[in-house]
Amino acid sequence: MGWMKDITVLKSVVPGWVAMKVNTAICLILGGTSLWLWHWQWKPYITRSAAQVCAFLVLVISLLTLMQYAFNLDFGIDQILFKTSIDPLGDVAPGRMAVHTAVIFLLLGLSLLLLSLAQPKYFLAQSFALVAFFIASMGLLGYVYGNAYFYKFGSLTSIAIHTAVALILLICGILFACPNRGLMIVVTSKHAGGMMARNLLPAAIIFPPAICWLVLCGYRMEIYTAEFGLCILSVLNIIVFAVLIWRNARSLNVIDHQRRRSQIALQKANEELEKRVMLRTSELLKALEQLQTEIGERQMIEQALFQEKELALVTLQSIGDGVITTDARGLIKYINPVAEILTGWSLSEAMGMPLTQVFQIIHENTREAAENPVEQVLDSGMIVALANHTVLITRNGRELSIEDSAAPIRTRDGDIVGVVLVFHDVTQSRNMARLLSWQAKHDSLTGLVNRREFEHHLAQAVTNAHTGTEQHALCYLDLDQFKVINDTCGHVAGDELLSEIANLFQSYVPSGDTLARLGGDEFGIIFNNCSLEAAVVRANIIRENTQKFRFVWKQDKVFNISISIGLVAINADTPNMNSALSAADAACYVAKNQGRNRVHIYQADDLELARQYGEMQWVGRITQALEDNRFRLYYQSIVPVTRNHCETEHYEILLRLIDETGKLVSPMAFIPAAERYNLMQTIDRWVIHTFFTHLGQCVDFQQHYCPLLKYSRGCLYTINLSGASINDEQFIDFICDQFTLHQIPPAAICFEITETVAIKNLGKAAGFIRALKDFGCCFALDDFGSGMSSFAYLKNLPVDYLKIDGSFVKHIVEEPIDLAMVDAINKIGQVMGIQTIAEFVENNDILKVIQNLGVNYAQGYGVGRPTPFKLFQFN
Repeated sequence: MGWMKDITVLKSVVPGWVAMKVNTAICLILGGTSLWLWHWQWKPYITRSAAQVCAFLVLVISLLTLMQYAFNLDFGIDQILFKTSIDPLGDVAPGRMAVHTAVIFLLLGLSLLLLSLAQPKYFLAQSFALVAFFIASMGLLGYVYGNAYFYKFGSLTSIAIHTAVALILLICGILFACPNRGLMIVVTSKHAGGMMARNLLPAAIIFPPAICWLVLCGYRMEIYTAEFGLCILSVLNIIVFAVLIWRNARSLNVIDHQRRRSQIALQKANEELEKRVMLRTSELLKALEQLQTEIGERQMIEQALFQEKELALVTLQSIGDGVITTDARGLIKYINPVAEILTGWSLSEAMGMPLTQVFQIIHENTREAAENPVEQVLDSGMIVALANHTVLITRNGRELSIEDSAAPIRTRDGDIVGVVLVFHDVTQSRNMARLLSWQAKHDSLTGLVNRREFEHHLAQAVTNAHTGTEQHALCYLDLDQFKVINDTCGHVAGDELLSEIANLFQSYVPSGDTLARLGGDEFGIIFNNCSLEAAVVRANIIRENTQKFRFVWKQDKVFNISISIGLVAINADTPNMNSALSAADAACYVAKNQGRNRVHIYQADDLELARQYGEMQWVGRITQALEDNRFRLYYQSIVPVTRNHCETEHYEILLRLIDETGKLVSPMAFIPAAERYNLMQTIDRWVIHTFFTHLGQCVDFQQHYCPLLKYSRGCLYTINLSGASINDEQFIDFICDQFTLHQIPPAAICFEITETVAIKNLGKAAGFIRALKDFGCCFALDDFGSGMSSFAYLKNLPVDYLKIDGSFVKHIVEEPIDLAMVDAINKIGQVMGIQTIAEFVENNDILKVIQNLGVNYAQGYGVGRPTPFKLFQFN
């Protein structure tokens, strides 16, 4: 800083004194930095490398300076930073550090390099530092004594006084950088030598220069002569060193006295210790004799215990049960080989572990953790047996059914010190019992619950419904046309179908409900805690998905499957299990008779079931009546409301049956049974064939003469057709053949179908009507207004007559709504060019009303009763 700012005080302490050179200041800074980095352990590798660089720079600068002095060279390093003139004190090389300084920096550079090595050389480093210390001290003493030879060689550059001081301080820093290593360990030691060195060295360094300086000052002041001064110097040195020796000797005497006292105390302590040792030894010998006696006895006991333990271990290892023993904390102390196999844990692994980690047990049905038997024993102090259906989870996750018991292990005082657990594997026997139980309750083909178990569940459901407020539902399911598959493909195919159907049913029956095969192709379902409405929804889901199912046999035969379901509620009114099952069976029978593929709900007053029984009886009676020719044809007039409206007379052909007793039976008694059991096509064919046969014999169609009506020019006869005949593709061919066979003109015949039949298969009905109209026949739509959306369907049916349903006509006088309905239907018919016929015209009041409405024709007891067809016959 002094050179940068040209401050004389900073360069040479006192003006006129030797100034510190720039290179000297730089080397001091580099040396101090190297020493500081050596102490700073931030990142050892980086700081050590930086310290080495600084020390190396000091070494290089000092070497270059000495080379300039030795070989009279000038490398230009003296004034590289600052230019200066020739030193006023006579230096021959301006800016160059003194020879003393260069030698000192050479030694310090080496010392710093040795310290900053990965493995420092403390002895050499401190040796170099001591040599440098003596050289720097000589320069400093040269200034103190006023002798230039100490700080300057001839005409060479002098060492500055503050340079010498700074160098001494840096040297001290190096020496004390690591005081417990190298040369300094002698001074810093805690032993007597270290203490002596620390007492003598400061005085040896300070007092001789100070005494010499005082003596020299007296001599220069001419107070005494040189000889006297030397005598004084000698005496003072003797005095100083004598005092130092006396002081050191006194310190050593104190130490020696303390040592001597310690030795006496130690000797007394040793004597006391020997007495105690001898006493203790005699006591130990006595105790040893007693111990040997006890050891002998203990060895005998241990031998007996060992034999008993070996016997117990052999017994435990030989028995077929697993055995685990624990301490009072439930930690395992022993497991025998069988227990190792059953649990999957070895003795070495299980030792010291809690029992619950090795012996993990759960309840077989609930899958909940079973209570620890060891804890039960420790709590109760009694023998405990495991509950039934206990399962052991082995180490590898395998499940074993076990039976076990646990008992306490007690001391002679009755204290519980552990528990012994004995268990064995009963998986095979329990599986066999479970299999036998399962087989007794399940169907072997489908795996479903069998009839016996199903009846048991049903009885429980009935009892539950009686004792509580819960309601259940029972379904009785019967496969439709199962016999067809059995007869077509064999019983193997039938069994396969039953298995697949059972799997299908299972996917739609919740796990809490009961599904069973009751026998053959019949199944049963108990919907628990289910209302009748919800059961209907579930039953229909099963029915719809069964209808979507396709049974494929040997990849070439595909069958559509459907089921009929009888459904009955199980509630407090259900008498017993048998009545519920019978009711469901009967409801299933009704569903099957109603056309199959449906759900029928059983009611206590199930009229449909009663009707089904009656219809089944009619099947045989109708068939017998056809064979015995006991059907009879009747006709009823359909008259114009205005007599002069049309000259053609219109009749409807009706059917009656003579029963076995000769009584006349109305068609409403047997027609439903005939429709249900597919007898209507036969009846329709009988009616057409019989009527055409008689009509061809009694009417002269060439003259348009009808013997019933003397003044008419022609007749139109209406014949009712069933839905089964409409759907029969061969029925039109039959009608055409009958027309040709009996020479009946088609214009004389009007076929009649009900609105309900037409709506069920509108396309089929429309095609049937068009085919016969093209042939020349007329068509009438019966019971119009009884179906849904009648007007919309009417646009698609090319009929000639519209017969207004009698349920509207018979109350037309009293009910304004019926009047409005008849009026609307008549107007629609008139707009569409279709003539209207009012049925059930029972009296003149009704006739007058329909006349006022503009209806074209009337039919009913008020205008004409049905008449037997025998009036047409001629002899």
